[in-house]
Amino acid sequence: MDIERQKIKELLEKIEKLKKTGEIDLSTEEDLSIAIMNLLSLEEHFYFTGEKTGKADYFDLLNEVRSIRKDLLGKLIDKKQHEGETWCISKHLLAAAMRLIEVGAKLQSDSKKAEPRSERSSAAGDEAKKLFDYAYKLYSLFWALRLKLIDTAGVKETAAGDKPFGSAQDKPWTLEDIVDKLVDCCDE
Repeated sequence: MDIERQKIKELLEKIEKLKKTGEIDLSTEEDLSIAIMNLLSLEEHFYFTGEKTGKADYFDLLNEVRSIRKDLLGKLIDKKQHEGETWCISKHLLAAAMRLIEVGAKLQSDSKKAEPRSERSSAAGDEAKKLFDYAYKLYSLFWALRLKLIDTAGVKETAAGDKPFGSAQDKPWTLEDIVDKLVDCCDE
């Protein structure tokens, strides 16, 4: 077994052990990450509404939402256990993923439909699909940082898909494959 396959096997075993002992609940953490994405969007909306209306009360609401978002993000990203700027990177990965999901959904409702990720065609003209794919890649990068599967130096290579992880079936695993396997909000 090569080194990459061994790393994946060890990672999956570690995650399963943590799930069984109750030390980690990825299902709950996935829900929390989605909540954080929505709080980031709320911060943006309160900002723009405050600017457009000239009412300072919206900035007060922004601060309230920001405080909640910071507290919840702290439950996923412990600044003391993560290096460099992973806190901010995580925040921006979630914010960008959320915004791409929203734009993709709008495009889809405008009849530029996307197919589910597992059944997608390679048609370059599918704008919604492209944005959904980007959103999932960013969301997967968030989880890769959260679970320390990659370090910040590896983000560029991993995002480009240049360094996929190995699997037992000799088919390379992408970060998206790992997120599919590890993070399942419906697994209670």
